[in-house]
Amino acid sequence: MLPSMTILRIAVGAVAVVLGTCTAARAQTGVNVAVIINDASPDSIEIGEYYARKRDVPASNIIHILAPIEDSITRAAYGETVERPIVRALIERGIQDRVLYIVLTKGVPLKIAGRAGLRGDAASVDSELALSYRKMTGRDVGVTGTAENPYYAGTRALGEARPFNRREHDVYLVTRLDGFTVKDVLALVDRGAAASRDGRILLDRRAGPTGAPEIWLLDAATTLRELGHGNRVDVVEAPSPQGTTDALLGYFSWGSNDPANHRRRLGLRFSPGAIAATLAGTDARTFAMPPDTWEPGGDPRDRSRIFAGGTQSLIADMIRDGVTGAAGNVSEPLLASAIRPQILFPAYLSGFNLAESFYLALPHLSWQTVVVGDPLCRPFEGRALTDADIESPREPVTGLPGYFAERRMSVVRERNRNAPAEAIALIVRADIQLSAGDRDGARRTLEDVTRRAPDLGEQHLQLAGLYEDAGDFEAAMQRYRRVLELEPRHVVALNNLAYRVAVYSKAPSEALVLARRAAALAPQDPRVLDTLGWINHLLGNSAEAVRLLTEATARAPRASEIRLHAAFALAAAASYAAAENHLNEAIRLSPKLASRPDVEELRATLSKRR
Repeated sequence: MLPSMTILRIAVGAVAVVLGTCTAARAQTGVNVAVIINDASPDSIEIGEYYARKRDVPASNIIHILAPIEDSITRAAYGETVERPIVRALIERGIQDRVLYIVLTKGVPLKIAGRAGLRGDAASVDSELALSYRKMTGRDVGVTGTAENPYYAGTRALGEARPFNRREHDVYLVTRLDGFTVKDVLALVDRGAAASRDGRILLDRRAGPTGAPEIWLLDAATTLRELGHGNRVDVVEAPSPQGTTDALLGYFSWGSNDPANHRRRLGLRFSPGAIAATLAGTDARTFAMPPDTWEPGGDPRDRSRIFAGGTQSLIADMIRDGVTGAAGNVSEPLLASAIRPQILFPAYLSGFNLAESFYLALPHLSWQTVVVGDPLCRPFEGRALTDADIESPREPVTGLPGYFAERRMSVVRERNRNAPAEAIALIVRADIQLSAGDRDGARRTLEDVTRRAPDLGEQHLQLAGLYEDAGDFEAAMQRYRRVLELEPRHVVALNNLAYRVAVYSKAPSEALVLARRAAALAPQDPRVLDTLGWINHLLGNSAEAVRLLTEATARAPRASEIRLHAAFALAAAASYAAAENHLNEAIRLSPKLASRPDVEELRATLSKRR
């Protein structure tokens, strides 16, 4: 881990007063947790069901996915098998706001493969999923680099922090229940449900580079003493044996970056509820069991030191030793994104739950961190939430949970600044109807929107698409023309109108003017090249049609309709073999094309030319 970043401190003076004077309404419960079970993994099923029973998680909050049982998956596979099924379930069940915590289970993929480095797109599944609420509201969320964690305490006084709630935050706190074996994980769940307040906090400063982490550990000790926990804090600074007979409630060290820690079992004893983290950069790269002969650290050129692509210690060993919550990283996070011990332990001992404590201490999301443990684990009493902190009444027009609706409508309002207030909720309702497959309902809602706000080009375009699907091409063309009145350079409207004018209105000469305008704006778009090529074919310009459609198929080789258009144009140009190749590929890509009368006629023509 690279020792370079600005040193952050945390103010502590108001903590005890603020936490002691607030009236608790209720603690978060299983109702606020979504449990994710990968049905491809028996381990995931067993752990997920066990945890749901232990914490009384309602059936509506248990979400089943079907994902690869692999540590690392592609970003496309993450979206298809992890994020989208979870998001779909949250939306369909209307629990976007009620759920504060997402709990992944052993067997859910761990890492999203990709480019490494600060501008890369590799990340932990957990950290990426934390942003799924924000994505659902329509906010743009990039995939490269880090995203600021809005719950991170930073340099603010801990007394300013509140329990994680939906009123203030548009992310989820994601933890996972993981370890070497199912037995290890079930024991972790049991410890989280029976957490103790007993135990010392061991802060190990040995052997690390000088710089920010040394200051963090000293600040952690100072803050804990000011909170009245000085009698339980141990700061280890000398290179002496680390083992202790005292039970620990907290542990932080350099992990295997410390030459004295080049072993898997550290001789530590942990109380139920104990939390831990290290500054080893890849300590959550896997939860697979290493060989008994493997030891972490040492020379990375020594192949016997490498396990799962790295030499650093694994947090799964601490879980096996009795830790109840741990933070680690699937890849190097750099110090700028490391867990801050001077926030983590004071927060936990001040009554924040396990998930809150780790995320208060975590600067970035969409990055490398994994938090293991039951988010509801909370040994110390602190502030709790009111119902209004979690949910507000459903928004009447959209039917969405209140806070989620406010955020979704805020995004729509920003993108449609000229729309009247009464149209904003209707736009959101139309999006919901489209997502649910209610195209007739969406059409009626969008017609209402455009009556109230006739200058919203995006909604006219959506309506045009719905009319196209229903075969009402005249109505679709009217909407495309309206979009062009508002935005004359709108490529999609130009292209789609050109095609309909050529094919439905049978006016290819008029359509050619529109298609050329679209091609001037988007000369490499295969859909635009296809439309312009097809219009040239209808006008008898075979050579130009073949040129354009050949380029379109090269840019979109799996687009069956473009392949079919190329086949017709090539046949008209007497390039029969090439035409047959494109026709066969079009039918392979979309078998239902074979029953179309014009396709049957073309096949017959080509068969005679063999």
